[in-house]
Amino acid sequence: MLYATTTPAARREAFRARLATGELLRMPGAFNPLSARLIERRGFEGVYVSGAVLSADLGLPDIGLTTLTEVAGRTRQIARMTELPVLVDADTGFGEPMNVARTVQELEDAGVAGLHIEDQVNPKRCGHLDGKEVVGLDVAVNRIRAAVDGRRDPNLLIMARTDVRGVEGLSAAVDRARALVDAGADAIFPEAMATLEEFAAMRAAVDVPILANMTEFGKSELFTVEALRDVGVNVVIWPVSLLRLAMGAAMRALDTLDADGTLAPHVGEMQHRAELYDLLDYEGYSRLDSDIFTFTVVKD
Repeated sequence: MLYATTTPAARREAFRARLATGELLRMPGAFNPLSARLIERRGFEGVYVSGAVLSADLGLPDIGLTTLTEVAGRTRQIARMTELPVLVDADTGFGEPMNVARTVQELEDAGVAGLHIEDQVNPKRCGHLDGKEVVGLDVAVNRIRAAVDGRRDPNLLIMARTDVRGVEGLSAAVDRARALVDAGADAIFPEAMATLEEFAAMRAAVDVPILANMTEFGKSELFTVEALRDVGVNVVIWPVSLLRLAMGAAMRALDTLDADGTLAPHVGEMQHRAELYDLLDYEGYSRLDSDIFTFTVVKD
C-alpha cells in the first residue's frame, strides 16, 4: 500500500549483491509508476527508466530536450512504487562534469539503485539512430569520474554507456569501455552491439557487469535472455517495449472507436477492473482505516 516498504539504500545494496552473483537480471522499461508495479508483480528482477520513454511521455523526441528536473521527478514517482531496484537513463549527465555530479545526487535522492551516463556529444540522440557523435576520451572519462565523486551512497551503481561502436567500430568501443572502467565505472552499457559475438568480446574485455539493450527497431538483433546469458551479459533491458505495446493497442482501439462507435470488440484485450484494483491494492487501503476508507470494492 502507498509506496515501497524497502528503503532506496536497501534496494541499492540488494542490487549490488545480486549483480555480484553473475546472474542475468531482467529489467523491462516502465512508462509510468503503475507499469513499474506490474513489472514487479510479474516476477522480474528490476525496473528500467528510459530517457526515450520520458521524452515521449512529454510528447518530445529523444534528442536531449528533457531536463534533469523532469527526469528526476518522474523517476522518483516510479522508484517509490516498487520494491525492485530501478536503473535510470541519465543521458549525458545534463551538462559538464559538475552538472553530472549534481545529476547523480538528484537521482540518488529520487531513490534509484543505479544510473548510466553516456559518451555522446551533448545534446545526445537515440543510440540506435544514425549520425550520432561521441565526445573525446578525456570528456567521457571526466563524466564518469564526476559521477563517481558525486555519489554519496557507495552502493549506487554508476554505469558508463558508450556509443562508440556505432561511430568507430567494436575495437574502439572495447578500448573506450576499458578506459571507463579504469575511471571508476561499476558497469558498462555497450550500445548498439550488432551480434552475440560482440557482446562476448565486450564481456571478455572488462571485469564489471555489462548490459544489453534489446530495443525494437534498432541496430541490435532481439536476442533471447538465454542467448545473452550464455555470452555473459548481466543485465538486459527492454526500454521502450511496454510503451510501444500500450500505444499500439491505443491506436487500434481509437481506430475501432472512430469506425464503429464502440470499443466492445476490444474489451477482452483490456486489463479487467478487478486486475487494476488488485494491482492498486484497493483492499489494503480499505483495511487501513475503516472510519475513513468506507467504500466497498466491487469486482465485476
